[in-house]
Amino acid sequence: MAYFASAVAVITGGASGIGLATARALRAKGAHVVLADINSEGLQKAEQELRQHSPNATTNILAVPTDVTNESQVQALMRQALEMGGRIDLVMTSAGIGRGGPIDTFAASDMRSMMDTNFMGTFLSVQAALPTMRRQQSGHFVFLSSVAGKLCSPMLSGYCASKWAVRGFASALRAELHGTGIGITTVYPAWVDTPMVSREVATMQLMNIKIMLTPDQVANEILQAVMEDRRDLTLAPNPDIALALQLMKDDPDKAEMVIGESFRQRLAQFAGQPAQ
Repeated sequence: MAYFASAVAVITGGASGIGLATARALRAKGAHVVLADINSEGLQKAEQELRQHSPNATTNILAVPTDVTNESQVQALMRQALEMGGRIDLVMTSAGIGRGGPIDTFAASDMRSMMDTNFMGTFLSVQAALPTMRRQQSGHFVFLSSVAGKLCSPMLSGYCASKWAVRGFASALRAELHGTGIGITTVYPAWVDTPMVSREVATMQLMNIKIMLTPDQVANEILQAVMEDRRDLTLAPNPDIALALQLMKDDPDKAEMVIGESFRQRLAQFAGQPAQ
């Protein structure tokens, strides 16, 4: 895994965003790449892009339409990866969805969808790939959480819940797999220029969120973190987010109050009224 040459990497959410960017970076380092996504059309385009990007590469690319909330499909994905490469060295769970809005009107169906995709998709991917990694006595998982998995972000309570779930799962799993040769890197990026983020325009404006990361930047940081076997990769170039993360670490109660007060003031500004 040190240099990724000939490694077999499975990436969920591989049709776009961080997943596709990481696939490009891995392929450039000589890895075999298995892309998975529920978006079949986007997946086909991603596969074509990877082939065109490295036309002389001798490594394999496999695109497998996959709904990560479907256990049988995830199991089939890992079987195909194993059949293609004879092993599974890296599994990156970047399939994810985001929804924002006030909890009063937040649809239960949206909450279930986020938990099913963001958390259960990670859980099912681990269960499907782990037997192979145990036989190999090696392997590495990369879980895509978010800074929302460390923060208390108003208007993103459901999204936070799903990403905190990934964080807790990763921590417990690292303890469970200690000494097995299987590593886990959990990634906590701030806002990245991806299709998912671009759809949440209203929430972005209300929360005054600025996008300061690109998928390629995150992908390169991920590969470096895997090579170093890092447990935590937090990417927060936004000064306000970095400050909130530090406050949350030092004094969670105070962080909730400070972030809550800032949110109340933002709401008042949008309503054209002074905060009470």
